[in-house]
Amino acid sequence: MAENEAKWYVVHTYSGYENKVKSILEKTVEKRGMQDIIQEISVPTEDIVEIKDGKKKVVARKKYPGYVFIKFVSNFENLKDKEEPSTSDKELWYLIRNTRGVTGFVSTNPNKPLPITDSDLVAMGIATDWVPEVDYEVGDTIRVITGPFADSICVVEEMNYEKQQVKVRIAMFGRETPVYLDFTQVERI
Repeated sequence: MAENEAKWYVVHTYSGYENKVKSILEKTVEKRGMQDIIQEISVPTEDIVEIKDGKKKVVARKKYPGYVFIKFVSNFENLKDKEEPSTSDKELWYLIRNTRGVTGFVSTNPNKPLPITDSDLVAMGIATDWVPEVDYEVGDTIRVITGPFADSICVVEEMNYEKQQVKVRIAMFGRETPVYLDFTQVERI
């Protein structure tokens, strides 16, 4: 990947502060002219139907309460274990980490945020322009590599590139059952 390519990171927030954190960061980015560094800030939501007083109402609900997704340019992932980040990365870290409502980056190392992979973003239902490379097509035999059907062998019946899913039939309870799997869950045999 290119050194100046923006990647998605996740910060943990106090419950109910997700939109406030987003708003504060967006204002800071605009005020400091950092649009080329912090490119996007997102609080993913999903529409659900609630029934109140016998009436249906569609409301947006946070998909990941307590988390804000931030797409920014940094060199954190290329740092060696004891290597210090650049001054600009330290300033970026400080700016995000010390935003009111943020408790920290989601990472295995508290001093080094890790970006989310494109395949994880797709699995989480977050819009991305990444499309996995697929080396199989309708009629090919494939193996399921993850999930409850792992190690099942099946034949591709349909491919949906928009949803990045493949339709197969898997033997369950003595009969063939259609199952939709993500492109990343299967491999060609």
